[in-house]
Amino acid sequence: MGDQMSFGDLESQGQRRKTRREEFLERMDAIVPWDRWTALIEPHYHSQQRGRHVRGAEAMLRMYLLQVMFGLSDEGTEDAILDSRAMQRFMHIDLMREQVPDATTLAKFRHILERKGLGKAMLDELNSELEAAGVMMRGGSIVDATFIEAPSSTKNEGHSRDPEAHQSKKGKNWHFGFKAHIGVDAGSGLVHTVETTAANVSDVAMAHSLVRGDDRFCYADSGYTGVAKRPEVASDPHLSSMRWTVARKPSTVKGLDCALSAEKGIGSRKASVRSKVEHPFLIVKRRFGHIRTRYRGIEKNGCLLHAAFALSNLAMCISAGRALEPLPTAA
Repeated sequence: MGDQMSFGDLESQGQRRKTRREEFLERMDAIVPWDRWTALIEPHYHSQQRGRHVRGAEAMLRMYLLQVMFGLSDEGTEDAILDSRAMQRFMHIDLMREQVPDATTLAKFRHILERKGLGKAMLDELNSELEAAGVMMRGGSIVDATFIEAPSSTKNEGHSRDPEAHQSKKGKNWHFGFKAHIGVDAGSGLVHTVETTAANVSDVAMAHSLVRGDDRFCYADSGYTGVAKRPEVASDPHLSSMRWTVARKPSTVKGLDCALSAEKGIGSRKASVRSKVEHPFLIVKRRFGHIRTRYRGIEKNGCLLHAAFALSNLAMCISAGRALEPLPTAA
């Protein structure tokens, strides 16, 4: 399409202001490492495969990212692009000259990402660039987990629930589905590691897989009590030498008397550090809409969550004022 303006672009120039969606997509378009992410995908994607409306890897990547950022189905993504000029500009597509890739083409592209583990590869590639740019730091992490609910009803085509999803209880509430476990850079609050498990896997059981090889300390909430005594931690020279700062359980804190009010204050300061891990969850679950699963199985949902947290890192960079500084492209 190039830089030539379409009739839709000319018409939209008369708008008084840009919508939030337009501003967000323009900033994301400017900061996404398109060349590097496309280079990861192209060896696994054949643009000449049979099928109508086949597009190149970057065009399909753009469509997939729209799907992730707005929590859409394959058909919903196709329809949304047809309805939204902001999405059309993000796709770099002119409907006067070409058609939007159909839902089947998007589904096939998504399956490639899932089978090849490219969601994780995209997050890792982005984070290597963020480290090189001095945005993401090293030395310490914050870990946490959140439930991603799955449909518990058996009123579906297979008359069954997702066999890889399980139920777990938190407080008085039961949850059925999966858990997204993340490790966040303690300095920047950006996500460096994502692990997807069934909901019945405890938080503390995944702690060892959420820290980096050069981390010296890790902050965690009370769900990680006893992490230093876990066999996978105690038997590892690096993990056992780390400083694990774990919050007290609420029942313990309530029992503290006034003489220990200073310790309560220390707990509050620790909580302010741990709060950084909540920001990516807020973006992925509330802004992107991934409160519930759209797919069945850990592989599919894991790929989606890796891509979603990669995009949350970019969204946080934009919020921090880095929207006008595109990341370096591949050499």
